[in-house]
Amino acid sequence: MLENKVIPLERAYGLVGDLKRRGERVVFTNGCFDLLHPGHTRYLAAARKLGDVLIVAMNSDASVRAIKGPRRPIFPEAERAELLAALEAVDYVTIFDDPTPQAIIARMLPNVLAKGGDWGPNEIVGRAEVEAAGGQVVSIPIVPGYSTSAMMQAALKLAR
Repeated sequence: MLENKVIPLERAYGLVGDLKRRGERVVFTNGCFDLLHPGHTRYLAAARKLGDVLIVAMNSDASVRAIKGPRRPIFPEAERAELLAALEAVDYVTIFDDPTPQAIIARMLPNVLAKGGDWGPNEIVGRAEVEAAGGQVVSIPIVPGYSTSAMMQAALKLAR
């Protein structure tokens, strides 16, 4: 079942088109999801409530390295995608190589673009395209106390 939820990017484009033609409200979000934690799961559950189908675009290993540095990701993309796909709130996961999802969002034009509240309104990639197409951009408040970077720092302290 999980393998049906992790789909290639080209298939995701077609799927979004089909869903929108059927009147489904498509919600899109993205991220690295390197160390999945309750902040992520709560965020994804909140995003899912904004529509009928939640598609998560996840940064590939190469993309994560370009953004976060050579020591990341901790888990390879196939494992990160599997974890995301196992979440009830997530309908589909797709993997992308670019540093940002700008081109994906511009092509998919989801009904709702969801991002965490740690991104300012003017920092949300794809905002202009989604809003110009009549879609909605929603900033979901972050859950205090959860951070992949903080988790990594805590683990490193324990290892010393």
